Amino acid sequence: MKIAVMGTGGMGGYYGGYLAAAECDVTFIARGEHLEAIRRDGLSLRGENGDIHINPTSATDNPSSIGPVDIVLFCVKLYDVESAAELIKPLIKKDTIVISFLNGIDGPERLAKIIGKEHVIGGAAYASAVIEAPGVVRYKGTKGHFKIGYLDGTVNKRLKEFQNLYSKTPIECEISDDILATLWDKFVLLATNSGLSCICRQPVGIIYNDPSLLDLAMTMMQEVKSLAIAQNIKIDDDIIEKSVAWSKSAPSDLYASMYHDLRKGRPLELAGMSGFVASLGEELEIATPCHKTVFACLKPYINGT
Repeated sequence: MKIAVMGTGGMGGYYGGYLAAAECDVTFIARGEHLEAIRRDGLSLRGENGDIHINPTSATDNPSSIGPVDIVLFCVKLYDVESAAELIKPLIKKDTIVISFLNGIDGPERLAKIIGKEHVIGGAAYASAVIEAPGVVRYKGTKGHFKIGYLDGTVNKRLKEFQNLYSKTPIECEISDDILATLWDKFVLLATNSGLSCICRQPVGIIYNDPSLLDLAMTMMQEVKSLAIAQNIKIDDDIIEKSVAWSKSAPSDLYASMYHDLRKGRPLELAGMSGFVASLGEELEIATPCHKTVFACLKPYINGT
C-alpha cells in the first residue's frame, strides 16, 4: 500500500511515523524547517513507548510529485482544509481513501465537496502529539488509538487493510459503524477543552480539578451535546461524565492543541470549535452562551499575532 501524509505536524508525524517505522511505503508532505530536517536527518518520534528514528524518510512539499496513492492521511488545520484538499487531487485515484484526521465536526464534509464523498473517511484521533523541534515529534501516552469510518457506515476491504497495517505498531485502529456519532462524542470534549485551555492558560487537568471551572466545562459540554441531540445524532448518553473523568486524569502538562497555537502566535482553529458551536446553535435556535463568550474573547487572536 502506498501512503501519503498530508500535513506532517504532530498527528501526521505520529500516525504516519509509526507506519513508516513498520516499513510501510509512506511519503510525508511537510514544509519549511520541518521538511528540511526530515529530508536531512529523518523523522524522530519521542515518547513513552521509546524513541524511534526513521531514516531515510521520503518527504516533499509538492504532493503532485508523489503520484496516485492508496491512502492519504489528511492531517491539516481546519482553516487549511480547502487549500490542502486541492493540493492532494493528484494523489487520488478511483479507489484512494482519504482519512480525515481533523479537529472539529464539519471537516469531512468540506473535504468531500472537493475530492468526492466516496473517497472520504472520517477519523477521530485520541492522542496528543506536537512538533518538538524540526524533524522531531513528541507524543504523550503509550497507546494513542483512533477510530475511522465512512460517513455512511460502509465497511470495505480497503478500510480493513488499512486497519491491519497498525497491527505492527502500538497504535490501535478501530472501525466505527457510525463515525459521525463518534466525531460528536469527541467534539464534546474537544470544543470545550480547546476554549478553556486558551481562556485559562492552564493545562486540562488543573482546569477540571477546580470546582468553578469544572462547572463551566460541564455547561459547555452540555451545549455541544444539545446540538447533537437536536440533529438526531446518536451521541453517547454518558459522554459528559466520560469526558470529565478523562480530563481529570489527564497528564499535568497536557494542553489542548489550540493553546499551543495561541501561545506561539499562530492562527487558531477557533471558527471550527466554539465558533462552530455558536453558529450552529443560532441555526438550530439552541442557546450556547458559554461557547459564544469563548469565541468572542478569543476572536481577536483568530488569525494569529
